Amino acid sequence: MKRTGKAFCTLLLLSLTTLAHAFDLQQLSEQLAKPSVIHGRFVQEKHLRSLPQPLTSKGNFVLAKDFGLLWLLNTPLKQDYRITSAGIARRAMDEDGHWQMLPGKSAGAEQNRLFLAVLQGDSSGLQRDFDLHVTGDAQAWQLTLVPRSLLLQQVFKQINIDGGALVQRIELLETQGDSTLLKMIDSTSATPLSDSERADFAP
Repeated sequence: MKRTGKAFCTLLLLSLTTLAHAFDLQQLSEQLAKPSVIHGRFVQEKHLRSLPQPLTSKGNFVLAKDFGLLWLLNTPLKQDYRITSAGIARRAMDEDGHWQMLPGKSAGAEQNRLFLAVLQGDSSGLQRDFDLHVTGDAQAWQLTLVPRSLLLQQVFKQINIDGGALVQRIELLETQGDSTLLKMIDSTSATPLSDSERADFAP
């Protein structure tokens, strides 16, 4: 009996130690907020119930902690977007290539703001609109977002985000059955902003 009790106490202590060192939302936020600049490629697949094949777009992105996100679409068409705290802008296709601010209430604008919050590890911003649940560890984690507000519940059923040192995959499951899968490829935090990228972030 004593031996059984001692074994139970040992298991209890081990479980408590595991819980104490569990990977939590705060640690994930700190991990994602560390890099000053992240460069990478993306593949975005839009799965629509009405189409047998997903709509696929590809491009490059630049995430700068102090500035925002450059979303540089290469295919199926070439178009550059800049997402910052001031809003979302699109680069004009004329010779000047100046940035034009877009309306801030569109569904696409809300989705891009969500991407920025996720990639920057802004858990406080996400917690305003979603219930967040983290599983895994620092090398392989999953963050599940369930919308809290009625407005978001009309659009999203659930959002799943996977990653390691950086975000690797974002899946948006919509209420009506459509979904978007975003894969971040070859992401690196080793390269600083170029002069042209700094110029693109300039107001």
